[in-house]
Amino acid sequence: MRMLTLSCSLSLSGEYARMGRQANAALRLLTEDQNQAGGVSINGATYSLALDSFDDRSDAQECAAIYRSLCSGPRRGLLLGPYSSRLTRVAAPIASEHGMLLINHGGAADDLYERSSRLIVGVLSPASDYLAGLVRLIAGLKFWRKRIAIVSSPSPFARSVAEGFEAGCATRAAYRRGIRVRLKASHPATAERGWLLSRLARARANVLVTAGSFEQDVGLVRAAIEADLNLPVIACVAAGVEAFSTALGALADGIIGPSQWEEQLTHRTEIGPSAADFARRFRIANPGLGCDYPAAQAYAAGLILVAALKQCTSLDHTQLRAALSDLRTTTLFGDFAIDRVSGRQIGHKTLLVQWHGDRKVIIDPEVHAALGALEIPAGWRLILGSIYRARFKPPSGSETTHREDESS
Repeated sequence: MRMLTLSCSLSLSGEYARMGRQANAALRLLTEDQNQAGGVSINGATYSLALDSFDDRSDAQECAAIYRSLCSGPRRGLLLGPYSSRLTRVAAPIASEHGMLLINHGGAADDLYERSSRLIVGVLSPASDYLAGLVRLIAGLKFWRKRIAIVSSPSPFARSVAEGFEAGCATRAAYRRGIRVRLKASHPATAERGWLLSRLARARANVLVTAGSFEQDVGLVRAAIEADLNLPVIACVAAGVEAFSTALGALADGIIGPSQWEEQLTHRTEIGPSAADFARRFRIANPGLGCDYPAAQAYAAGLILVAALKQCTSLDHTQLRAALSDLRTTTLFGDFAIDRVSGRQIGHKTLLVQWHGDRKVIIDPEVHAALGALEIPAGWRLILGSIYRARFKPPSGSETTHREDESS
């Protein structure tokens, strides 16, 4: 049996280590699963999969050096991207320069598809879509004036999240429901956070949305709650991962975040295991590592790559890119479909979750109906009531059901 290597750099140390280690473990599980199933058949030849992953230490220069090495000399199989938009932004042009396809499972910034060639394929929903559902939920709140404060870091990813949310707030429908953006600010240094809290108070904000690094989001959410600003709605990107609850403890209760994936989703998968089965096996194989969307999206990227390879007659990267353009399928991660020109993901939809005690609850289960039915247990949830939580209800006419929380 021939060998086919999946090569990538992943952050096994440094700033992104928490997510990079999950992605690495998921890709190792993928290669084991595929090999146990008999490998990958391409035009009559059968290949076993191997994974070559290298620690980029969350450093852009190290990441660039790794991908230059992977792309030069004899081809080292197929390329998967690193974790984070910042590192993917370094890797994608190098792959493109060498005519190699890059499967992007770790970077969601919109600009990745504006500056790269067609030799990039995205698995994640783009960052500008992260909080699209939050605008709809805020519009349905009972109080009339929804005064929005948006705080973001200067990274392209964070800007994409913030700008996408702000664009949703600027629609005529949102304006008619009382949504107004009253404050836009950049994440300050920790010592200057009091100045931002004063601005939030003066703006009488009742919705705070923050898009920054994990540490920035956690720090600002903690400070806003401890300052007793009476913010009914707080949302941040960091709230989508399990480590958020660990970092904030009881203060995480009621906070909303975007999530590319949650294991409690039940939907028909055309290829690969269910979300629950994947999460169960991943945790058994990797105790203490956690199982967030970085693990699921990396595993799904491998499934999608294998599915496309089966439609090819060779390992030619241009042919593989064409096969991925034609592919419409559903994995444990959800629906997959890309824009044929840019490679941007258009099938998958981001979820919104909210922390209830030590667990995340899905509050916006929108799916791409054209690409498969997604059934979510209990549907819309009412949100626990307190000054740090809002009570959301589904839009009128929604066919999604909801269950009242015991505290209602």
